[in-house]
Amino acid sequence: MTRRLLFAAALLLSAATALANPHEKTLANGLRVIVQEDRRAPTVVHMVWYRAGSMDEVDGTSGVAHVLEHMMFKGTKTLKQGEFNKRVAAAGGRDNAFTSLDYTAYFQQVPSARLGEMMSLEADRMANLVLDAKEFEQEIRVVMEERRLRTEDNPQAQVHEKQMAAAFQAHPYRRPIIGWMNDLENMTAADARDWYRRWYAPNNAYVIVIGDVDKDAVFRLAERHYGRIPSRALPGRKPQLEPAQVGIKRLVVKAPAKLPYLSMVWKVPALRDLNKEREPYALEVLAAVLDGHEGARFARNLVRGTRVAVSAGAGYDATVRGEALFSVAGTPAEGRTVNDLEAALRAEIARVANEGVSAGELERVKTQTIAAQVYKRDSMMAQALEIGRLEAAGIRWRDIDTLLDKIRSVTAEEVQAVARKYFGDATLTVAVLDPQPLPQPSPSGAAQKSVPTARH
Repeated sequence: MTRRLLFAAALLLSAATALANPHEKTLANGLRVIVQEDRRAPTVVHMVWYRAGSMDEVDGTSGVAHVLEHMMFKGTKTLKQGEFNKRVAAAGGRDNAFTSLDYTAYFQQVPSARLGEMMSLEADRMANLVLDAKEFEQEIRVVMEERRLRTEDNPQAQVHEKQMAAAFQAHPYRRPIIGWMNDLENMTAADARDWYRRWYAPNNAYVIVIGDVDKDAVFRLAERHYGRIPSRALPGRKPQLEPAQVGIKRLVVKAPAKLPYLSMVWKVPALRDLNKEREPYALEVLAAVLDGHEGARFARNLVRGTRVAVSAGAGYDATVRGEALFSVAGTPAEGRTVNDLEAALRAEIARVANEGVSAGELERVKTQTIAAQVYKRDSMMAQALEIGRLEAAGIRWRDIDTLLDKIRSVTAEEVQAVARKYFGDATLTVAVLDPQPLPQPSPSGAAQKSVPTARH
């Protein structure tokens, strides 16, 4: 079994490397254009990423990055409100956008022949967005309703929002991406306009094109559509380091729910130097050992074994602009408490710290990690997302396979070392959902009110 796993890993890594052939050009205005030729289907993914997310906001305007994302679909000096989406649909494509802690991104997936039109549309709203006050007043209500639906009416989302606010004292990750409701209620079109002027410049963006294209043709299109937009001076970014945590933090969220829920996060290192650091790679492997597949320890020992949990998971992302967290979470089984689950989750990590991981277990995790990378490259959108997210964290697309090699080189001793080092109480924040009775349906059976939605 060991030799077969190693052989499979080698084959998969070879396939992953063979698929990676992006090309890059930087325009005179500072816009970087990254192209991956992938001729397996006559389509193309076109994405524009701005290095501005909710971590760049200041107190009082939380949520403005996400609100501006909504407003980017509302019209420009040449396009009427809603016309952007209609143009993409008429081209036979689909489009959307998303905001994160670290970045904001916009995409279209269309037939390859329509790429130039998509670039024209994106370049237009990069330079010529119109932020109409009336449109803003309508859209901010949509965003507030989105917050109610996705956070205030979602008990687990409430737990995670309040946990982030407790875990971070100074770092901007303490603010929710969608914003605090009070900030949304007091936000104005001027706030969104200021955000757009500060961050939406070609020298704070990069374009990713993946699909049935010729790289040189793409670079010519990018020069034609984006090259005419002038660069602008960008705001300075000051270091925003979190003060050292000196003891465990605990909080309880009371909200209507059927089941209790537990979430635990530890502060751990993020990846800053690809070649000098080792611990982030070991933490990635540890997360996969605990929750990387159906046979991982949480599923095997806590869900199917002792049945202390109906679900349990672990997560870690080394590639972030800000502070990194290692998280474990779960829902206790009937007859078990969150205290039982917390003890069981801690015991699984302690078992790795005390006993380590076997060679076979380590090989399985690495093989599945590499396989996931190969499967990811079967999708044009997944390729674009991977490149975009790493670039936002300051890791260049050229280093994607280096990251994979580093994970393959992690030893059992390194996994055991990080399990011993980072999972004490000093850097831990624990959040518990205390379920409250669910609201009873109205006896009249009256229909619920309609909810405004945004097409973005």
